[in-house]
Amino acid sequence: MTEAANSLGLAGYYDYYDNPVKIVPTADGGLAAWRLDRGTGGWRPANDIIDEIIFATGGEIFVRSADRFVQRVEEERGLSLRGEGPVFALYETVAAIAQQAIAENRAYTPEEAALIKGIRRRTFVMFEEQLQRAGDPGADPTIASTNP
Repeated sequence: MTEAANSLGLAGYYDYYDNPVKIVPTADGGLAAWRLDRGTGGWRPANDIIDEIIFATGGEIFVRSADRFVQRVEEERGLSLRGEGPVFALYETVAAIAQQAIAENRAYTPEEAALIKGIRRRTFVMFEEQLQRAGDPGADPTIASTNP
């Protein structure tokens, strides 16, 4: 990314019409956008929306911190995906905590909220590492380690 693009903060994490999107620097100094694919949990190229996000020409675009982005991505994956294995067992754990709070008509306890946040950070890394091994060019497990 060029120094000017970096100083303007163009790369980052967003909610774009209720869909997590990340804009990242490319090796040639440009930018690339990746939108979460709710069907697979992977990343789809979304370069066609970079200008709209950067110049906020739409009404449903929100800037997110890396930590909030990780939480949003995992919230979506946990709601949208089904499968076998450790990641999905952890998604089920989060769902069970949520269902219990809903059944009791209450907010999460501080302990539950912290547990959910920690699980989602862990599943983000696990899922992104799986995506990397499968060759998804948008996968980046290091996002979860940028903000504890």
